[in-house]
Order: sequence, then structure tokens, then C-alpha cells
Amino acid sequence: MSKEFVSKRHDRALGMGAAITRRDFLNGVAMTAGAAIIPTEMWAAAAADLEGQDVPGYYPPGKAGLRGSHIGSFEAMHKVRDGAFWEDAPKAVDTGEAYDLAIVGGGISGLAAAHFFRKAAGEKARILILDNHDDFGGHAKRNEFRAGNRTILGFGGTYSIESPWPYSAVAKSLIEELGIDVPSYHQYVNKDLYRSRGLKPHIFFDKETFGVDRLVVNAAHSGGDESGLSDEAGAAVLREFLREAPLSAKAKEDFQRLLTEEKDYFPGLNSDEKKGRLARMSYAKYLTDTMGVSDEIVKLFQAFPHPLFGVGIDAVAAQDAWGLEMPGFSGLKLDPAPGKGMNRDAIRSEEAEKYFFHFPDGNASIARLLVRQLIPGAMPGSSAADVVLAKADYAKLDEASSATRIRLNSTVVKVNHVGVAASAKEVEVSYFTEKRLKTVRAAHCILACWHVVIPYIAQELPEAQKEALASAQKVPLLYNNVLLRNWRAFEKLGTNAIYAPGMYHSYASLDVPVSIGGYECAKKPDEPIVVHMMKAACKPGRPAREQHKLGRIQLYSTPFETYERNIREQLARMLGGGGFDPAREILEITVNRWPHGYAYEYNSLVDQFWLEGGETPCEVARKPFGRLAIANSDAGAYAYTDCAIDQAYRAVQELQKN
Repeated sequence: MSKEFVSKRHDRALGMGAAITRRDFLNGVAMTAGAAIIPTEMWAAAAADLEGQDVPGYYPPGKAGLRGSHIGSFEAMHKVRDGAFWEDAPKAVDTGEAYDLAIVGGGISGLAAAHFFRKAAGEKARILILDNHDDFGGHAKRNEFRAGNRTILGFGGTYSIESPWPYSAVAKSLIEELGIDVPSYHQYVNKDLYRSRGLKPHIFFDKETFGVDRLVVNAAHSGGDESGLSDEAGAAVLREFLREAPLSAKAKEDFQRLLTEEKDYFPGLNSDEKKGRLARMSYAKYLTDTMGVSDEIVKLFQAFPHPLFGVGIDAVAAQDAWGLEMPGFSGLKLDPAPGKGMNRDAIRSEEAEKYFFHFPDGNASIARLLVRQLIPGAMPGSSAADVVLAKADYAKLDEASSATRIRLNSTVVKVNHVGVAASAKEVEVSYFTEKRLKTVRAAHCILACWHVVIPYIAQELPEAQKEALASAQKVPLLYNNVLLRNWRAFEKLGTNAIYAPGMYHSYASLDVPVSIGGYECAKKPDEPIVVHMMKAACKPGRPAREQHKLGRIQLYSTPFETYERNIREQLARMLGGGGFDPAREILEITVNRWPHGYAYEYNSLVDQFWLEGGETPCEVARKPFGRLAIANSDAGAYAYTDCAIDQAYRAVQELQKN
């Protein structure tokens, strides 16, 4: 029997033969790190698919297949990066349009900047928002599915209103102005739904890493469900874990020691000195070199930080692991104050932990509420609740009669002052859309796009500022949503969330049970549901920035078919004991590919300035220049929505001084 035959039979068992739409095919063609290996006629079809936001039926949230950084959203910018765009660029067409403000980037920071500018300049202020994607919201991505007559939502990026630090007065005020009552969240989330059915977080040990495929209850105090709804592991769970986990006797002994030992591994040092040591070593090194635990335990905890940092414990400081309450530090008797160089994710605040709100589509609802304020006709409804099921009218986003306009599928390739920056009265913005190069002019411009692209499009900036902007490596991630016919296998296995440290996706969890604004979550195992799966595209053993660069290439060069096969195979292996059949149960897959994902947050292992103090690169990078200001979460090196809002506010304030 040939390997090819076995492979094809395996694919059929996974359901790989299921019909996909033409759009799915185009979005799934293999990519190189820069250009696409696609025949010209297919490119034409892909380009046509991205054109015309005013065409009837244009509705990006309903698209399946490969989303996030989709085909058509990055090719022009990659050509600019490679120095090839201007070699054969079409002649620029002056649209004759003039605005008070042009914003590059339609994510939450760009939308918030428009909101703040309009409040300062008045509702008649003319604002144009340009975005390279086919939808607004940036990383706050909405995925819509249909199962029978039901709409089912998933978050394809930014997850919730949350932050390790308390929201600033500015960010909190905007959330309230949008009508979001954060303290009311308990009315919408059913915290007992999974718990009442006996479902708990589990760990999946894969045979390639641990010698056998086995699903075991999670007693690691890590890798739990994203919603934080499950109880912490108790003594009974620990006993079950130690009995069932496919670990050696030494590894099980080490695991128990990690949770219970009170040994001081740094005798003679005070608390600050101990934190200084921890800040300079990875958690993996702390476990092996300081505590002497088995490599099996390192493999068990390796992927725990993926959702926060996009890297494993090999690239996360031990001090940050202590702040995140990972095991092994109780004997050090550290005082609770944060140490120098500690990542902000690892510094917890009771006030911040209470400020939490998750919409079924994540923070896409925030983006949609901002659009409703800026262009009321584009988003029906009047409350934060009814926006959940509201259907945006994309044809109204870019109407000439509107003071604020959002123009999608438009990649900005150049921003320059008209004249000398110090005395210029206007900025010219050039963007590529529908195979044409167009220009608009504006009195001011806010660059609310990723910092790494700004040096290529705003070449007037000082070299030191360009260097600081380029240092903001984005964190590559996959946020995948899988629509299942039902979740009986999860119930049979007693799990709602699975941490899989050795597999392609590190986490898989049932959708957070939120019902709001007429939208109802799945309450019974027989009902269809979205499973969220995430992957950090990292390369353990290398510095974090290098891991991010290599991971970005990996995501751009992986075809949809490979993502789909990994999703189907992993769910089959993890849930097979519950009777899960991927060919039967998987109804639809949306892969949200983010080669440029989270904002890079500083790391005490590699960023000396973060450990020792001084001006940070993001402070240099975000300085205003002439009529240009810079926003986005990169400007604060902090991958949260409140940062995106705060940086938008700062950018508008800087323009007001000009």
C-alpha cells in the first residue's frame, strides 16, 4: 500500500475532501514570505474579490477560509518593503479630495483617533480612514457563521475588554461613551454552564512529545480555559493528574515538588536581588538549572505563555513566570512588589482584574460601536447590546456626503508633507487600490498602522525614529475558529478547554458562554458551537525577536490546506475518546492568520533598557513629526485595547498643538 494512498485515505477520514468555496481556495493558496506563487488570472480573481465595498452583498465578517492578513491585504506593502513597488507603479491619480485628517489604519486605534479628533474639531471635520484589509477593526476581527437559521459568532483577534493595568481615565471614558457597562458583564455570561456539567480544563499529552496520546485533567494551574470560569485544581484533581499523566516517576515527583516545595534557591539574597536574578534567566532555565526538574516538566510548561507573549518559557523571564503565578517560587519568599524589568502582563492589579467584558465577537464590537458613532448610517441600532447582531452596511462607509469616511482595500504606500515639514500646511497620502495608485491631501495625518511599516511609507522621518519604529517586531499568531455540529465529545470527555503543549495549536476551548442583545450562546451539547484554537508561531531556543521574525515567514508561507489539516487532525486526536469525527462534526473553519499580531512587549532577557531604565524605543518611535502623529498599541509596546485607545488620544492631542 503506497504512502500516497494512505495519506489520501487519512485526509478523507479527516474530512479534507469537504467542499470549499472559491473564496476559500483563493485565500488558501500557498504563499512565500513576500510574493504569492499564483498565476496572473488567479491574482485577478483575488483582486476582484477584494474590490467594491459598495457592491451589494459585500460583507467580510461572513467570509470563511483564510482571514486576518488575507490575500490582497499585504502584497503591495511587501513590494514597498522590498523596494520593488515604485519600479512599476502606475501613475498616481489625484482624487481631488481634501480632509482635515487622514488616518492610516482602521483598527481600534485609528477609529478611536477619528473619534477623538472629531470631538476636538467638531462633527463637520472631514476625516478619511484608509485600511489595507477588506474590513475595519484591525486585529479586532469578527467571524460570523451560519448553522441552520442561527448566527454564531467567534472572535478572530482581540479577545476582550481587559488589561493587567487599570484602564486609564481616557480609555475607560471612551468605553462608557460607547454604552458598554463593564460591571454588567455578569448578566450576560453563564459562568456555571460548563462547570454544572462537570467540564474542566484538561491537558493533552501527545505521543510525539510524551510518548502517548492522552487527555488528562489539568492540575498544572496553567493553560486553563480562556474565560477563567473553571475552578482551580484541588487535591483530588492533583491525585488524578499524577495517576493518569504519561510522565516518568521523576517528572511526577518534580511536578509535585514544584507545587509544594518551600526551598529557598537563592539563600543570602534579599527579595530585590532574587528578582534581579530571575529577571535575567528564562523560566525554563530556572526549572532545569536552579530547581533541577526533569525536561518532561519543561515540555509540559513550555507553551503556557503562548497566549500572552507568543513565545514559550524558553524566552520568558523567570521573574515574569513568578508574576504569572507559575509554580516553583513559593520558597523564595518574594515580596509582592514588581521587580525591575518585569513585564506588565505579569504585574497584576485587583482593580484591573475586575474590569472585564467579553463580547461574542471579542472587541470587534468596540470597533463596530466606534463606526456607529462616526458613520451612524453604516451600523444600525442604538445600544452596546444590539450591536452584537447588527449587520453593518459597508456601502455607507465611504459616501461622499459623510464627514467621516472609511475606505477599505486601500494600502497606503507613501505619506509626505507638501513642502518642508516644518512649514507645510498639508500632507499628501498615496494609496494603492483596485490596481490603481491614488492620492488625497489632508491638513494632518495619523499613522495608526503597524510601526514596522511606517519607515517605508513616511521616509521623511529622522533616521533614529525609523530605527526605533523598525524595532517593534510584531508577534505572529493564529486565532482559528472552528464551527462544530455539536459539543457532545467535549461533554463526554468532561472538558471545556484543552492545553496541548506539544501540538500545532497550544490551546483549544469551547466558546465563552455569553448571551447578549438577542444573541444566544450554545447551552446544550447537541447545539452547534465555535471552538477557538490558537497557535503561537515561535521557534524555541532563539531570542524572542528572532522567533517572531521566523514565525512570521512561517505563517505567510503556509497554505490554508495545511492549517485545515492540522485543525482536523488535532481535534480528532484530542477528542477521539469522546467519539469525535472531524469529517462529520466540523461544519466550517476560519483561520485568522496574523503574521503581524500582538504589539511586541519588552522582555528583560533581551531588552537591556527595559531592565535598567531609560528611554524606550516606543517613546522615540511615537514622536510627532510636522503634521504627522503616530498611534496604535505599538506606540506603547503594550498589546491591549486600552493602549490603542490611549495612544490614539495622545496622537490627536499632539496634532492639536500644531
